Amino acid sequence: MIEARHLRVLRAVATTGSFSAAARELGCTQPAVSQQMKALEASAGTPLLIRTGREMRLTQAGEALVRHATGILAGLTAAEEEVAAIAGLRAGRVRLVSFPSGSSTLVPSALAALRAAHPGTRVSLVDAEPPRSVEMLREGDCDVALAFRYDGASAAEEWDDLVVRPLLADRLVGLVPEGHRLAKAESVAIGELADEPWIAGCPRCRRQLVEVCEGAGFVPRIDFATDDYPAVIGLVGAGLGVAVLPELAIESVRPKGARTVTVEPAVQREIVALTLPDLAQVPAVAATLDHLARAARR
Repeated sequence: MIEARHLRVLRAVATTGSFSAAARELGCTQPAVSQQMKALEASAGTPLLIRTGREMRLTQAGEALVRHATGILAGLTAAEEEVAAIAGLRAGRVRLVSFPSGSSTLVPSALAALRAAHPGTRVSLVDAEPPRSVEMLREGDCDVALAFRYDGASAAEEWDDLVVRPLLADRLVGLVPEGHRLAKAESVAIGELADEPWIAGCPRCRRQLVEVCEGAGFVPRIDFATDDYPAVIGLVGAGLGVAVLPELAIESVRPKGARTVTVEPAVQREIVALTLPDLAQVPAVAATLDHLARAARR
């Protein structure tokens, strides 16, 4: 019989590429990983790994088992949580992953309301940008992923296998120094900023910025690039350039020394909460989705 703990070990070995790295990830010893892999191969009745010197790769059977492991482990988690709810334990656990500007705006009020309504529900939070956050969901490393995608994203089909709860549309706004020639403008065409030095945000937002600017007929000169939104705002406030950021990012930080302006053409990103179909049936996960949706409407 194949055990869930053995599947978790196999997935860790496949992801990290070695017993020692898998042991570090799982918080156990290398001999323990080796023993569990031997037990799993005995249960499967066939080798799952091929060891050649320092390298390790999966056999065809190993690849098949890893492919099914994520769904199996997610299904087991869903079963455990649902049984606990049915048994009247009034408890639950939700592992939430969110991008930083979502963590500082939507998540706090949603989790505060969730705790007030369901004090027995425990929620953990980890920061990750999409697509990594979506990968974590599919790999069984979280239960709910707060993610975003921009209008016209070519990878929209990436979410077809997930439960998608739309939350809000987050428009991009311009950010210029207080003394900038366009600081008091009601709206600014992106082309009017063609000759400015730019400060770019997260990799996905950075890519979107370049696409929008190219559509306006120029390539932005990016002098600074940082994933830290307060740093972007600080650099703009110091007069070192201009930026385009999501409204959520600006909402969470006081833009000292900088002014926001409406940018045309309008570009927005869709903010959503994602989970797996099996997990959507778990009461604690469903409640988390509901509270995130309520927080987004405020």
